[in-house]
Amino acid sequence: MSVIDFGSSVSLSEFAHSIGTVGKDVTIIGRGEPGIGKSSMLKVLQSMYPDYEVAYIDCTLLDLGDFALPFTEVAGSMKVTKFAPNARFKMHTDKPVIVMLDEIGKAMKAVKNVLLTLMLEHRVGDNYLPKGSYVFGTSNLTSDGVGDMLEAHARNRICEVKVRKPDYDEWIEWALKNDIAPEVIAWVKQFPHALASYTDPSQKDNPYIFNPTKAGQNAVVTPRSLEKASHIAKQRERLGDSLTISLLSGTIGESASRDMQAFFTVVDKLPTWDAVIANPATAKMPDDTVAKCILVFSAIARVEKETLSKWLTYAKRMDMEWQALFATSVMKSNKQSFVVQNGDFKDWALKNQWLF
Repeated sequence: MSVIDFGSSVSLSEFAHSIGTVGKDVTIIGRGEPGIGKSSMLKVLQSMYPDYEVAYIDCTLLDLGDFALPFTEVAGSMKVTKFAPNARFKMHTDKPVIVMLDEIGKAMKAVKNVLLTLMLEHRVGDNYLPKGSYVFGTSNLTSDGVGDMLEAHARNRICEVKVRKPDYDEWIEWALKNDIAPEVIAWVKQFPHALASYTDPSQKDNPYIFNPTKAGQNAVVTPRSLEKASHIAKQRERLGDSLTISLLSGTIGESASRDMQAFFTVVDKLPTWDAVIANPATAKMPDDTVAKCILVFSAIARVEKETLSKWLTYAKRMDMEWQALFATSVMKSNKQSFVVQNGDFKDWALKNQWLF
């Protein structure tokens, strides 16, 4: 008989799956640390249900007047007042809607009270969302110390779950599909504790991560800030070293940016992609572990159907651990469709099937 771990956290993918499965009838509020990707759930659900309208509601900006405005009409022998819902809720589109109540724990109390009927009945005033609509929300953990709170009567109307911070494997799998700079991916691979959680007591001295017990924290490493760091890393040549590090410090923190700087130094000494593809049997092979890690993730980002066999010729000159890293990682990327059709890759995979 399986044991149920009551109160356990859920992953981001489980959060999305939960909303897609029961979200028409149950409003699920996902609580989690800042910057872990909770808000990205709207895009995930939009891709799952492309025929739906989407409504992003930033609850921190709402006031009572943002829900509906009064108008009068004649009913029988008298005029009566009705309320026209704000277009942001997409009730007028004649399509089912996916409504995301972002940062609902930070909304004003009066706003939360108005949202209770939306969460419980899919209704704002006298107006209902189209049949089949979804409503879900996000909030931070109470322990984050950023002012999130839902009163007991509100919590009784919803399902509240804790969304855990993605670990480095989960984040890397996402990064491989979302055009994140290879050197940033390689940095996370080498510094997995950069995505640890402050809720783990062993991480109390971790210099990279958000920790509400540390006074004066500025920029920290989160999945969100790593995505921003990727945009900066891709423009290193235009920005120059000094400005790049300054921007990274303001994005992921000084400790992380200084460590990432060492990766950039390695990148600049690697053989170019063109050199590797032109002469895979003789192109320069670095000895450094960091360099090989960056090369592998660069290959996943750049390899195409026409260049895969040549890259494999080069990769086979590496130790098996790097060949395995490429194979297992590329199978999680958006390159999988043509990789599995490549004869050289299939031969390698059959020979090393114990890795899969």
